[in-house]
This record gives sequence, structure tokens and C-alpha cells, in this order.
Amino acid sequence: MDRTTRTSRTRTAPFRSTGAILLLALAALFALPARAQDNVLTGTSSGVTITRIAVADFKPLAADPQTAALKQTFDATLYADLASAGIFDIVSKSLLPPGNPGAPAEIQLQSYSNAPASAAYVVFGSIGVVNGKLITNGFLFDAKNLQYPQVHARQYSQDPTDDSARQTAHQFADEIILSLGGGTPGIAETKIFYVQMSGDLTRDASKEIWQMDYDGANQHPITHLGTISISPRVSPDNTRLAFASLGRYGFQLKMYSLLLNRYVAFPIGNGSTESPAWAPSGNELAYAAAPSGSFEIWVADANGNLGRRITSFRGGNVSPTYNPKTGAQIAFISDRTGLPQLYIMNSDGSGVQMMTDGGYVSSPSWSPDGKFIAFAWDRKYGPGAPGGQDIYVMNVATKFWTQLTRDGGRCDFPSWSPDSRHIVYANSADGRPDHWRIWTMLTDGTQRRPLTGPGADMPNWSWK
Repeated sequence: MDRTTRTSRTRTAPFRSTGAILLLALAALFALPARAQDNVLTGTSSGVTITRIAVADFKPLAADPQTAALKQTFDATLYADLASAGIFDIVSKSLLPPGNPGAPAEIQLQSYSNAPASAAYVVFGSIGVVNGKLITNGFLFDAKNLQYPQVHARQYSQDPTDDSARQTAHQFADEIILSLGGGTPGIAETKIFYVQMSGDLTRDASKEIWQMDYDGANQHPITHLGTISISPRVSPDNTRLAFASLGRYGFQLKMYSLLLNRYVAFPIGNGSTESPAWAPSGNELAYAAAPSGSFEIWVADANGNLGRRITSFRGGNVSPTYNPKTGAQIAFISDRTGLPQLYIMNSDGSGVQMMTDGGYVSSPSWSPDGKFIAFAWDRKYGPGAPGGQDIYVMNVATKFWTQLTRDGGRCDFPSWSPDSRHIVYANSADGRPDHWRIWTMLTDGTQRRPLTGPGADMPNWSWK
């Protein structure tokens, strides 16, 4: 059983039987010192200049009584999406000129480009319920180009619901981010899958797989198995969800179709199976299996067939994650030298490299651009040792790392956003399983904010 499972459920031994606890405790006393800390340029704004942008509230398009509430939802969502993108300096609304321009003929660009707003770009438009449809007209203008200011314009027509207003704002925000963010798509329309605990921790607790929008809205369950389900991993095309669920014979991988809204056959055997990971092609899954003792990394096709083992080392090998850029490498956790450490290897199991050299490492996640690996690391793990478990990011090419969280309790289960600019993770101030919450932050450790209430962990960000 890997540490992911242990943290999520109970404090049993990582990787192997409970008899390994004493060995791991002793190994902690002799762990090698960790690599000296070095700053890492992560994907937050790499190659992108922070752009000052004004976001005006949209003008009401109609007098329909539904318009006011839907406009409020749209305005708040659009502003939040752009503010959290990590590539904009948003002009305070108190510095915007009076009025709400709803169309190009109504905007005075110089009032936005001049002080105090001093904006490089301005977002504006109109929204309202017309003939039973929510009509939204959105514009992105270059505030300093008075001759040809229009950068992007779009009209949307949706049913007049609060969810439609939110989704329209997400879509428009992603289009703005794509236009101004160096060609990288936004994440406002992405989803996060995670584990949610319910019931009494001491008696009848269960864990189901849930889904939410990237900003924490629309939280709802996917599974209803009444057992312990962990480690959700959504496929690259967002059509299937792999996860592990506790049954009579231990954990077994299951597959859920997000298109059909039902479970589909997935016949992987090999004893206890856990921690699935999709190849970027969507044609293969890596996972940890223990058919006869210690866990090893296996790979099977997307239907659960043709399983083959790609590691064979003393100790446990768990928590695989593919390089999403190439699919040619897998990062994983192994305790072959004592305490669990981060390793990478080729996707056929060759070319193994040790990436960390001390402490207790868990939950690797490879960035979509292939440059970095995020992971949880207790660098001073051991009896009586100070410190705690935090989220770190390592540059794969140089092995230089940076610490993103500190002094906030236990942090675990990082997962990258598809734009490589954000990380979602779980945090518990006191380490109790029912106190875990899911948080998000930029990949430089700033703009941290919670997305869920207690009892939530193991987040997985959708690929797109």
C-alpha cells in the first residue's frame, strides 16, 4: 500500500506490510541530506508579460426580470476567472471610468488607457435575456490602439440559467486568456476530480469520487459505491475516469464512463491495484500492482488488457505519473533505498534516475509542459524531527527544486492545471483525514485559496 492510500485512510505502513514501519523509522535516522534549495522558474508566467487589463461590468441588454441576477453571476465569474489566471494585473474597479459601455460605439478608450486606470486592454460588453435566451456580447479591445482596437469579439446565446451565465463567463475568459496569454489556453472550463469523505471517521466513513469546476463551484458526486474510493484520474479526452476502490480483496482499479454515466468493464487483475495514471495518448494506463508481495509499476492498455510489469526492484514502487508532453517517461515513488524517494524512468522501465535523496516523498505530478514535477515532501521525516510535509516543484532537467508551501500543516496530492500555471493540492492543518481540504495556487506558491470544505483530498485536474 502506498503512502497516498495511507494518508487518505489510516496510518498503516507505506508500500508494504506493517512490519516495515520500524525499518522506515530507522532509515529516517540515516537519510541522506536533501539537495540544497534553489529557486525554480515554474510555469506561472514563463514567456508571458503580466498585462494590465480593465474588466468593466457588462451593460444590461434588456429589461427582463432575470437579467439582473444573471448579469451579476456573469460579471463576478468573468472577473474572478481573469484575476486568477496568473498573467494579468487587473485594474481595480474603483479606478475605472464611470458608466458601462455595452458596444464599441459606447467606449472611450482613452479613459481606460489614461491614468488612473492605465490599462493596456479593456474587456466590456452587454448581457440580457431576450426572447427567452441569455444573449451575451463580449469585446476585448486594445486600449492604446485607437485606430484598430478590436482584439476579440464574440456573441453567445444560452438558456437563461445561472449555470449558463457562469459557463459563458468561463468560455469568454478562456478566449481572452488564449488571445493575451502567449497562445496557452485558459483553464476556466476545466474540471477537478477529487475524493470526498462522508460519515463518521471512527465507524462508517466512506469515500466517493466527486467532481467540481476549476474554481470550486458545482461540487457533486460521481460514484456512489459506499466504500473507500481513491486516486481519481481522468483520461486525456475527459471521457473516462479511472480510480481505485476498496473491495473484498483489497483495492482494485475501476473505470467510469463520463459519457455514459456508468461503470465500464476494466479487467485488470494482478492482486491489489492502485494509483492509475493515463498516458497522454489515452491508449495506456500505468498503475501499481502487488500480485505477490511488494508493489511494482505495471502498464496496460486503456481497456485493462495486456498488462505488463515494467519495474522489478526490492521494496515498493508506486504512484506513477507520465510526462504529459511526450509520454516517454514516468515519474514514480520507490523505497528501494530506504524511505520513499522520487524517481523517473523511461516508459518501458529503463533508464531509472533517482531525483531526491532524503526525507519522505509522495504523490508526484508531472507538469503538462514536461518541465517540472510537483510532489509532497517531508524533508526532515523521522522520529522527533522538526518540519512538515509540503508541496515542492522540481526542474526535471536540473533537479533544482523550490518549496511552494510552508507552515500550513500537512500538504499532499499536488496536481497541475493544463496550462502549467496552477497547482491544486490538499491541506490539513493537523493531519486528520476529516480535516483535509482542497486548495489551489499559482505555481510560484502565490494566490492560495481553498476550493472545498473538510474531508476532501486527492484532486486531479482534467487535461483540458
